[in-house]
Amino acid sequence: MRTIALIGAPGSGKSTVGPLLAQRLGLPFVDVDAVIEADQGRLIREIFAEDGEPAFRALEREATVACLAEGGVVSLGGGAPATREIAAALDGVEVVWLAVDARNATRRIGLGEGRPLLSVGGVRATLIKLLNERTPVYAALATHRVDTSDREPDAIVDEAVTLLEGRA
Repeated sequence: MRTIALIGAPGSGKSTVGPLLAQRLGLPFVDVDAVIEADQGRLIREIFAEDGEPAFRALEREATVACLAEGGVVSLGGGAPATREIAAALDGVEVVWLAVDARNATRRIGLGEGRPLLSVGGVRATLIKLLNERTPVYAALATHRVDTSDREPDAIVDEAVTLLEGRA
């Protein structure tokens, strides 16, 4: 089965665009964070609070590699591509980077509830820091880049499908 990984910062649109893209391509959709929460019986923010980020990253690594192996449209956590094993698992996978600016990401996620890395300090300042750190990683791994800033989900999906079908 074809595997398409969606990567991008919090607020880039992975959870909104992913199911729409999967439907258009006739593929299953899986959100790795939702898989982790279902497997653990806890929310991501609870895993961070109770077990710490290293424990979460280990769970994320295992779940992401498994989901990528199963195929479909797979939405990765924002920090997942920075993990060496996940980056290696993306080799040979079609990777769509949903790029977003800090203003749009902040507007989309609001106060960052449920997003543990955004709960410390200001959401916008933290997003800018994350974008600065992660953009080179996303750029290096991406097969395709789709800017999601100031765009509606259908337009984002249209562009992604065009790129994935090699018409761009």
